[in-house]
Amino acid sequence: MQPPSFFVTPGYGDRLRDLLHYSQAVRIGNRVEISGQGGWNNDLVIAADLENEIAQAFQNVERTLSTAGASWANVVHVNSYHVGGFPPVVNETMATLFRRYMPDHAPIWTQVGVDALGLPEMRIEIRVTAIVT
Repeated sequence: MQPPSFFVTPGYGDRLRDLLHYSQAVRIGNRVEISGQGGWNNDLVIAADLENEIAQAFQNVERTLSTAGASWANVVHVNSYHVGGFPPVVNETMATLFRRYMPDHAPIWTQVGVDALGLPEMRIEIRVTAIVT
């Protein structure tokens, strides 16, 4: 078995590693696991609009996967964590972005409603598993 390799997304990942001492991704062989990605920018500012926050979280997932040599094309499992329930805009936006980022496959998906996330302004966090072939 190969030892794990840990990765930090440049920008916000560096800040979070220094602040909270964790990595954004780990790769073991052909499997990549990422930590939950929020809709933040490099300064950890969250988008005010929920659709934009979700879109930014997808972009951050893409950035983080890339650091470990993976992409959305390799994603097999998505976990999404939501504060405030599941208004129609959540599922509509998530489905639209799934189709944009993964047009050739539909991953498995688990949605979880939560009371709070890592930053007080966060309403969504996305965590994925990817298999690089």
